[in-house]
Amino acid sequence: MLGSKHAKDTHAPHGTNPATGRSAAGDAKADTAKLGRDFGWIAALGVVLVIAGVVGLCYVGLATLTTMILFGWLLLIGGVIGLLHAVQARGTHFFWLGVVVAALNIAAGVVVLKTPEAGAEALTMFAALLFLTGGLFRLVGSLVVRGPQFGWTLVQGAFDLLLGILVLATWPSSSKYVIGTFFSLALLFDGLGLIATGFGGRRIVGLVSEKLTESHRPAGGRSGRGTEPVQPE
Repeated sequence: MLGSKHAKDTHAPHGTNPATGRSAAGDAKADTAKLGRDFGWIAALGVVLVIAGVVGLCYVGLATLTTMILFGWLLLIGGVIGLLHAVQARGTHFFWLGVVVAALNIAAGVVVLKTPEAGAEALTMFAALLFLTGGLFRLVGSLVVRGPQFGWTLVQGAFDLLLGILVLATWPSSSKYVIGTFFSLALLFDGLGLIATGFGGRRIVGLVSEKLTESHRPAGGRSGRGTEPVQPE
């Protein structure tokens, strides 16, 4: 039995994979086809995210409410998982710290789920303060350092500062659309990036597949003619 199996493997055609029974060119085509399908799924996911982002920009109030509900569930689930990890790590020095952090996450998740509007107001205030402090630090840092990116840093700092002032000036009414707008824009740009990655990846896979096909083509097939017979003298 072993001798017959070894004979079969020995007499396998050149360039054939004994495990799959296919040639190296066939395996390469199968791999590139699978990779192309994977990039196609990435592009499809990008299309879904772009559609969700556009819908969110059209209905920013609904997008804000949806974002806060998702945020509340994330806090709640994260708190439960953190509490389970803390229980598993009981007896260590970090047990009570883990319990306190998990309890705070669970409490914050419950509050956000019960009152998403108040959660949106608090999160909008926090975002506005981040914009203000970040813009102020960028402005002061660009004026003090004056590095090679001085102009760009100055403009970015001024934009962050202005955005923070605008959000605070219209708070709390701005909390109805600020979070939803940011979330929808994030979905939109992430979707565009996935679409570009998917189509670019499929194009590269297609080029690689063509190169592999040409490299595994017989020499006579490449030149378009076989070897000419030698005429006897």
